[in-house]
Amino acid sequence: MTDVTAIARLDLRRYLGRWYEICRLPLKWEDETATDITANYTLNDKGNVGVDNRCFDEDGKPARALGEAFAVDDTNARLQVSFLPPVIRWLPFGRGDYWVLKIDPDYAVSLVGSPSRKYLWVLARQPFVARETLDEYLAEARRQDFDLTGLITPRHTGRVVSDDMVEGK
Repeated sequence: MTDVTAIARLDLRRYLGRWYEICRLPLKWEDETATDITANYTLNDKGNVGVDNRCFDEDGKPARALGEAFAVDDTNARLQVSFLPPVIRWLPFGRGDYWVLKIDPDYAVSLVGSPSRKYLWVLARQPFVARETLDEYLAEARRQDFDLTGLITPRHTGRVVSDDMVEGK
């Protein structure tokens, strides 16, 4: 079995912004029927990446998870993400690996996974990607020995979870 390998270098500033979840391996904390799943990445005042994940849950209600990603090394391609409450995020436990395994030159599509091969996502700047593009990214996942059995492709309906929806306004 090959080692999981991240890309050589990630330009964090180019990676910031909104990404749509195109597909993923099952996650115990994410509803398999959730729709319109997005992740928005921002640079915070500590130089870490703020993570704002949003979706509509199985009941059609807006849901949000806030976290923070920490670069593991100076390549910025290997990060760890924590969704613990902000006052204890500095603790090293409760963090999940978030490695960028493939990204296109325009930073429009990325493959993200973990060295354990338990987690995998294809993300894109638009809610849909061409089948050939998706096949290319999934081929890289297979090359790195990810088991794609059970791959989930969430629906994108054009709805977006707004700030007002999650802030209860």
